[in-house]
This record gives sequence, C-alpha cells and structure tokens, in this order.
Amino acid sequence: MALLVHPNDPNAERFIGDMQEATRAKGLQLRVLRAGTETEIDDVFASLVQSRVDGLVVGPNALFVARREQIVALASRQAVPAIYGRRQFVTAGGLISYGSSLTAVYRRMAIYVAKILNGAEPGDLPVQRPAVFELVVNLKTAKAQGLTVPPSILVRADEVIE
Repeated sequence: MALLVHPNDPNAERFIGDMQEATRAKGLQLRVLRAGTETEIDDVFASLVQSRVDGLVVGPNALFVARREQIVALASRQAVPAIYGRRQFVTAGGLISYGSSLTAVYRRMAIYVAKILNGAEPGDLPVQRPAVFELVVNLKTAKAQGLTVPPSILVRADEVIE
C-alpha cells in the first residue's frame, strides 16, 4: 500500500501513524509518499511504477483536492486503485471515496452562523465532529482498471457512478 500526504500538513504524521497501524494489522507494508507541489505529485506517481503498489490512499489536503484531476489521471495511468477522502475525486474519475459529507458539514456551519448572528457566544458552542459520512464508487473506473467491486461495497455506497 502507498499513502500520499502533504509534507507540510500538521496532521500528516498522525495520519501516517494511523495508516501504519492499520496496514501492519492486515500484514501489509506501507510506503509513504510526500508531495507538496504539482511537480512533486508527478514525481511520486512516477515512483509508483517501480514500487508496484496494490493500492493508494490519498491523504486529506487542500492541495490534493485542488489537483484532483491530475491525481486521478496519474492513478489511472499507473493503474493504481486509489481511495480518496472526498467525493470530488470520484466525480473526476477516481475509483472510490469515503469521507465526511461536505453538504452535512456546511449545513452544520450554517446553523452555527445563525446561532452566532442571533447572539450566541462562539466560545459557548460545542465543537462537533462530522456525523455524516459517504461512500462513493465509480464503476466506470473500476471496469477500466479491471477491478470488480464486491456487492457488499455497492450496497453500502451512498452513490454509484456508472
């Protein structure tokens, strides 16, 4: 397995540690790839050819979301099955995503803004974690990569792109 993280992301080391623990528990090896620029993204994907990884997890980062078309195209070109944290990657042609629903997060934000505008003190409002997560699968991409998505994944998916 490979994990793509941004080297300057303050949460990268925690994410790497979590992924190392998960891959170790499954008897897999994890290769950590770091990219902080468009060119570095190209470089890490070029290195995947020699590595022959079986899968890629793209860590959460604003640069990666902004460069999603590049990342999805490179993953496709290298025939590397990849999972992303945002649905935008899958709608851009990525294989699968699992992450918090931005729609639900934005709704929660609007509720908080309304409370603050109605006089609530921001410091009195509780910090909340996302409560709604979505699984999105792109069957066209799976077929192009010669992958079969198990029915157990498809029935759990919030959206399947065909």
